[in-house]
Amino acid sequence: MQEKILYQGAEAQIILENNLIIKKRVKKGYRIPEIDERLRKLRTRSEAKLLEKLQEKINVPKILKIDEKNKEIIMEFIEGKKLSENLDNFPLEKQLKIAEEIGKEVGKIHDLDIIHGDLTTSNMILVEDKEAKIFFIDFGLGFHSKRIEDKAVDLHLLRQALESKHFGHWQKLFKAVIFGYKSRDKEKILNQLEKVEKRGRYKKNE
Repeated sequence: MQEKILYQGAEAQIILENNLIIKKRVKKGYRIPEIDERLRKLRTRSEAKLLEKLQEKINVPKILKIDEKNKEIIMEFIEGKKLSENLDNFPLEKQLKIAEEIGKEVGKIHDLDIIHGDLTTSNMILVEDKEAKIFFIDFGLGFHSKRIEDKAVDLHLLRQALESKHFGHWQKLFKAVIFGYKSRDKEKILNQLEKVEKRGRYKKNE
């Protein structure tokens, strides 16, 4: 099967080949070559470790190979619907059920002290087989953190993504996310989320 570039970003190229996904970190010409080499290697290793830790708890693509020399992660291809492109097409009741499931899974991610860093519906794939499953992808900006602030900011990014991409019902959807969110630190995180959102509103009004 011929390779197909699914996505070309500033940080990485996503390639589909033989029903596998190859995520390759892009060289940065403006960096000193030795520094660029080290950074891409570290980020490849870091993302792979996050995925390996997460795959025991939530649905993420299974890693098949980590190629630090070529700065690549080879993983399974998830056949499904990208939520950013399909969520609005479902009846509202189903959208809310999906949003609640998103919240539940994000709670599991945060309880592992992992921050996604780019929590949007573009990085979620819905697989509908015997039961609906949501797969989380692209942890390229992810990192480990126990900080309540970082977890609150992760939720804030999701709220902003729903507001911009799914504006028709974003408030109901985010409410469903929070209902499903069952982190052990839920109360502290939601209190901090309120502060993060107030800061955002303050900046907009400056």
